[in-house]
Parts: sequence; structure tokens; C-alpha cells
Amino acid sequence: MDARTFFDGRRTVATPSGLVGYVERGRGPVALFVHGVLLNGYLWRHQIEALSDARRCIAVDLLAHGHTEAAEGQDVSVTANAHMLAQFLDALGIDRVDLVGNDSGGGICQIFAALYPQRLRSLTLTNCDAHDNWPPEAFQGFVSMVAAGGLKGTLDAMWSNHDVYREALAPAYERPAAVSDGTIETYLRPFVESPRQLRDLERFVNAFDCRHTLAIEDGLRRLRVPTLVAWGTDDVYFPTEWSRWLEQTIPGTTRRIEFDGARIFFPEERPVEFNRELRAHWHLASERSADVALQASV
Repeated sequence: MDARTFFDGRRTVATPSGLVGYVERGRGPVALFVHGVLLNGYLWRHQIEALSDARRCIAVDLLAHGHTEAAEGQDVSVTANAHMLAQFLDALGIDRVDLVGNDSGGGICQIFAALYPQRLRSLTLTNCDAHDNWPPEAFQGFVSMVAAGGLKGTLDAMWSNHDVYREALAPAYERPAAVSDGTIETYLRPFVESPRQLRDLERFVNAFDCRHTLAIEDGLRRLRVPTLVAWGTDDVYFPTEWSRWLEQTIPGTTRRIEFDGARIFFPEERPVEFNRELRAHWHLASERSADVALQASV
């Protein structure tokens, strides 16, 4: 699915945090997909396209990303983004979701899960920040560059020469050379065309701090919602030890799987394998919900 097709049905909804952009396909129980830094909901195009027969799939753009416009002066930290997700669901009249996160979006999903566990039917975490690994050491160079005021120059260089993007993000992709110009432009355009979005992205990165995930660890240790931990093994930012940490920390974890040789953005690069696991996980979560409802009615 190309970007034009994906964003043909783009919508926005007003929340206290700002005007939130999103794309949705399908009907039924809601699955909410949350991307990470520098990207937007387009990361999840293969899931939106393939899984809309099973779920009302919604790919949201985080504060400081994509087509979401943060309110003036709005906090855009990862905890603020977790609260924004709750506001977003309220605005759409959605009670519970199957939540799926990747990269910094996976960290945001952990915060959401700890703060709003009653709003989850299931949780899926892919390679992402966790505990005190935020930002990861291997990403610290990018964080330092942003703090030094170099973000605009870096993104302008990526925009004018897409190979700069491919080289910079090579550790996040199994096949960086295969990332299309259209995909790169879809991710970068909001920052290049909107000075305000660029400033908000700078604030988002400057707010990276593991205190956000450390603060919700107790909540994760009480989380019993069915949780899938799916991890690419060839990741310099989020080694597989973090998938094991999440499995051991979240008591609701039903399965931890590894995609051998995959990197952070495997939902883009290995959608068939990942989508199969999501379907199975959602089916299990639905069965458990039905069992709980039956027991409550007896």
C-alpha cells in the first residue's frame, strides 16, 4: 500500500492535547497501532491492510509526528503521549483496544498500559524502549545531535538525499537499501514542511528520559492483560534481553517470540510473519475475554 492510498481516508479528531491524525480500516473490536520516533502511522500500512477483516484497525500519529497537531504549549513527552492516546479513544467513543507498539511507541504503550489497564483487551510490544533503556546508548548520538540544535540540518539532508536517511537508519532495517523514496518522504515530509512540527519533534526527543518508564514499572508488574512480546533479534538499540525483561515483568505475557535476524522495523519488513502472530494473539485475547464475561454472568 503506497502513501497516497494509505492516507486517502485520513481523519482527525480534537482532543485536549491537540488535533490528532489517524487512519482506520475495518470493523469490529478496535486495534490501535502506535509508531515510534521520526515515523507516523504509515509504519503500520501492512497491518492495516491485512488485518482489517479481523479488527477495526487504527494507526494514530503521535504528538509531534505525522498529521497530528499538538495544542499550543502542549507537553509532547512520552507520558503526555500516553495520556493523549486515552483522550483519543475518549474522543472516538472507544472503550477498550488491542494495543500494538513499536520503538518509542512501544514505550508509550507500556506507560498507557500501566496507567489505563482497564482500557486494554490485549497488548503487543515489539522492539522498543523499556525500563532504564531510554534512550538506548546506541541512539544517544542522535539525541545529542538534537540537543545541540542539529535536527533541522539532519532532516534537510535526509530530505534532499534519501540515501542519508537510509544510512542513518540502517541499524533499524534489515534491508535499508530497499526502503523506497516514497516511504522516506512520507515519514519526513511533516517535519520538513512544518517548522512547528519540527520544533515539537525536537521537544519530543529532548524529553527522552527513562524516568517515564521507571515510574510505571509497578504498574507493569500488575498487568494481567494478555501480552505478546515479539522481537527482532538483530537490534543494536533493543537487544533481545529486553524482550525477556518484558516477559518476566508483565505477568499477563502469554508468549514471547523472536524473529531471527529482524530489526526494529520488522512490522514493515516482515508483515506476513508478524500479522500471523497478531491474529493468533487477538484470538486468544478474545477467548479469554469471553471466558471472563461468562464467569461473571454465572
